[in-house]
Amino acid sequence: MNQPTATDDLAAAGEIAERIAGRVSQRVVGMRTEIELLICAILADRHVLVEGVPGVGKTLLVTSLAAAMGCTFRRIQFTPDLLPSDILGGNIFDQRDASFHLRRGPVFANVILADEINRAPAKSQSALLEVMQERQVTIEGETIVLDAPFFVFATQNPIEHEGVYPLPQAQLDRFAMRLTPGYQSEPDEQMLLAAHRQPLPQISAATNPQEIRLAQRAVEGIVISDEILALIVRLCAKTRTYPEVVLGGSPRLGLDLLHLSRARALQHGRTHVLPDDIKALAQHVANHRIMLTPQAEVAGMTAEQIINDAITSTILV
Repeated sequence: MNQPTATDDLAAAGEIAERIAGRVSQRVVGMRTEIELLICAILADRHVLVEGVPGVGKTLLVTSLAAAMGCTFRRIQFTPDLLPSDILGGNIFDQRDASFHLRRGPVFANVILADEINRAPAKSQSALLEVMQERQVTIEGETIVLDAPFFVFATQNPIEHEGVYPLPQAQLDRFAMRLTPGYQSEPDEQMLLAAHRQPLPQISAATNPQEIRLAQRAVEGIVISDEILALIVRLCAKTRTYPEVVLGGSPRLGLDLLHLSRARALQHGRTHVLPDDIKALAQHVANHRIMLTPQAEVAGMTAEQIINDAITSTILV
C-alpha cells in the first residue's frame, strides 16, 4: 500500500477547509470573506476577534463555524458581574466525602465563543490570557493542559461606550486577527429577509478535531522563503517608525502573519507563500495592534492608513 505523501496531506487539508466553508454558508448569508478568514485562522491554530455593529450576524457566524467543525463548543456571555471562576471553574467542596473536587468551567472545550467580551471587567477578561497564550488553565496552583485544537473566537460591539470595558492591548495582541463584518449587500439582505419564516438550517459536522489537527500539521509543510520572512520583518518594523504611532506591530504580529499566510496559501491550492498572501492578510492581522497618538486620532488618521502605507512601502503593489 502506498503511503500518503505531503501533497496528499495538503489536498486533504484543503478539502476539509472547503467542507467547513460549505456547511457554514448553509446558515450564514454573505460574509464570504469572513468565513474564509476564520477558516484560515483554524488552519493556522489562531484566535480571532470579530467586531461589528449589532445585528450583522457575528454570533451566528461563530456558532455556525463551531457546528461545522464538529468540536466541543461552549458560549460564554460576558457581563459586568462575570467572575474568572465562571470562565475557568474552581474547586467545589463536596460534603459527601468532605473533599474538594474540580468543577471545570466552560473554557474546557475546543471552541470558545466569548460573546460581547468587552462587557466584562478587566479581571474577568484577564482569565483568558493564559488560556489563549499557553493553552492551559491554572486553578489554585494546579495546571491543566487544554485539549487540542483550542480556539477563542470573541465578539464585541464597537459602538457602545457605556457599560463596557475596552480590551487592554495585551489581550488584543493575543488575537491573531480582528474581523470587522459590515452590513450585507442588498441582494444578500433580501435573501435573508426572504428566508425569515424558515427556521435556521441545522448544520451537521463537516469534520472533527482529529482531522483539524491533521490539517494544521499539513499547513506547517507550506514553504515560506527567506525573502517572504524578510518581507514580514520589514512590514512589522515599518509600523513602528511612524511619528503618529505610539505602539506598532509586536513580534507576535510577525508570527501570526507567518502562520496565517501559510494557511492562506493552502486554501488557495499552493505549496508556498506569496507576497499576495501577506498583502491580503496584513490589514486583518495588524489593525487592532496599531495604537495612534491622540493628535493623530484627532486629525482623523486611522490604523488602516498606517498599515496601507507600510504595505506600499515594503511590498511591490
